[in-house]
Amino acid sequence: MTLNQCTALAVGALLAAMAASVPAAAQKPGGTLHVHAGDSPPSMSMHEEVDANPARATMGVFNNLVMFDQHAKQNSMQSIIPDLATVWSWSEEGTQLTLQLREGVTWHDGKPFTAKDVKCTWDLLIGKSSEKLRLDPRRSWYRNLDDVTTNGDHEVTFHLHRPQPAFLALLAAGFSVVYPCHVAPGEMRQHPIGTGPFKFVEFKPNERITLTRNRDYWKPGRPYLDGIEFTIIRDRSTANLAFVAGKLDWIATTISLAKDIKSQEPQAICEVTPGGISRNLVVNRDAPPFDDPDMRRAVTLSLDRKAFIDIISEGQGDIGGVMQPLPEGVWGMPREVQNTLPGYDPDVQKNLTEAREIMGKLGYGPDKRLALKVSTRNTPPFRDPAVLLIDQLKEVFIDGELEIVETALWYPKMYRKDFKIGLNLTGGGVDDPDQQLYENYGCGSPRNYTGYCNPELEKQFELQSAEADEGKRKQLVWEIEKKLAEDGARPIIFYNRFAYCWQPQVKGWTMMVNSIINNFRMEDVWLDK
Repeated sequence: MTLNQCTALAVGALLAAMAASVPAAAQKPGGTLHVHAGDSPPSMSMHEEVDANPARATMGVFNNLVMFDQHAKQNSMQSIIPDLATVWSWSEEGTQLTLQLREGVTWHDGKPFTAKDVKCTWDLLIGKSSEKLRLDPRRSWYRNLDDVTTNGDHEVTFHLHRPQPAFLALLAAGFSVVYPCHVAPGEMRQHPIGTGPFKFVEFKPNERITLTRNRDYWKPGRPYLDGIEFTIIRDRSTANLAFVAGKLDWIATTISLAKDIKSQEPQAICEVTPGGISRNLVVNRDAPPFDDPDMRRAVTLSLDRKAFIDIISEGQGDIGGVMQPLPEGVWGMPREVQNTLPGYDPDVQKNLTEAREIMGKLGYGPDKRLALKVSTRNTPPFRDPAVLLIDQLKEVFIDGELEIVETALWYPKMYRKDFKIGLNLTGGGVDDPDQQLYENYGCGSPRNYTGYCNPELEKQFELQSAEADEGKRKQLVWEIEKKLAEDGARPIIFYNRFAYCWQPQVKGWTMMVNSIINNFRMEDVWLDK
């Protein structure tokens, strides 16, 4: 695609966004939105956290250069619209992305936003800054980024080592916010400063996160809300009671509990939707017993994926690989291709027979069983499938003991590889192979919890990333998925569907089908009270 074609697409996206931003007469300003948060985050630093709760709570504090349309249910290259960047264009060789920046934007402390802030942010992310992040979970996203340069205060160029058509999608993810140059990363953990529609007020761990309206927001008439309060409630039943009592306007819950809400509060609006989150198996490949590939294969073959879906989410879920399954996922493989992967044969008993034979050769059986701890995070979405995993492992002579880990310790534990085997949830910032492959399977990636490293396969990562033809790229991605499954890199168990309920007065909020965080800018949300 030529530079002029890309510019034309960007201008078209800008016009579409401008049309969508025209306020309707029915929209009412005012009111505080009360949102359920399922856990207390370690900090407020978007660029240092990996969980959905801090991302959801702070996306409205910031802006991106570009973002996914907040009213498009599926994230894709076609749903990317301007944010702090007004237009953008690629060089002819596809290695330089230049963005024109919006003028007149100020940070919440009144200082002007400039191209310098963009450079500072990505220098921080790729390790070129004198400032350092405590954790840099998305460093792997920018392996292909060589440098960021500025041309005055309102133009910035990303210089890539090689073509990467999906780079714009990485910039559009809810995680890819712009940080201020003049505020240290340590301060951003406790009191983030952004340019977004809402200003940060306070974070009281295990209680609430409070935002207030940015009255100087650069987008006229936005936001509609006076503020947002994220109420932290870990127990889902307690959160449901708060919703039914009218203390919450929006809740993330289970399918069964959503039915309870509807029975008690018929006017509530509830929706069951996927979100691109996989339950997956993480094993420490560097330590016994899972340093043995046969042991890893036996565990992979023990998984009854349909049973997980039937029990955990009442049959509403999807069996998939590394990429979110079709049709909500953009890059999922066809079922007939998926069923050829190791452990994906629908004949569960056949898989179990093979797994037991492997375990027998390894010296295990009914009279000699393997005892180990199965680690997981102390929240229901992790705990519930972990219990079922332990039950299934018994079928292949493994006796698991559940090890519950608090949220603040869970991710550091994963980074240290201080576990034998665990049940994990993996969510992407964007539904694209460049994010999933490099972040979760790339050599040396901070979020590659299993330590999987295959330099030869990474060459295939590079090929798919540089491929501009979507059809050819999918074929390359499916070949990579096959190899990852054969290697037992991080077995994907299933993709569940989430239940969300909101009060009828909540308007202008779209639940996305392949992201659980990218729809939390909240500048268009209003309360019909």
